[in-house]
Amino acid sequence: MSLFSIDFNNKKASNEDRYYDLREDWSLIESSFASQYSIRLRNEHDMKWTEFVSLLNGILPSTALGNIVSIRAEKDSKVIKNFTPSQKRIHREWKIRKIKNGEYDKEEFNKQMDSLSKMLNTVFGKNGGVSNGVSKK
Repeated sequence: MSLFSIDFNNKKASNEDRYYDLREDWSLIESSFASQYSIRLRNEHDMKWTEFVSLLNGILPSTALGNIVSIRAEKDSKVIKNFTPSQKRIHREWKIRKIKNGEYDKEEFNKQMDSLSKMLNTVFGKNGGVSNGVSKK
């Protein structure tokens, strides 16, 4: 699966697996096209949409956009734990943006909610007591 996937056949396709925004990341897209393909998008007046999308799908992780997409798409908690503060900020901001736009990964959301529920049960117990042995009864 490409991190830059655009589905031509399904206009209602989910954005859950896309880790960039054409508008917000336009400067990164321009920079990546220039560095990888030597194409200056501002000077391209006759590039077809299908060609643009094909090139976008081929962006490498070594480009500006590819680097940001790699950070945003990371799901391995061990890798994320070792991110720099800047990488953690990029990763966190993307997750928050997706949640605000209703584009979150429902499976990941359910895992997080299960984890939170277990933590709360550990802290407060199933009957509303606290875990240090003092009951709220």
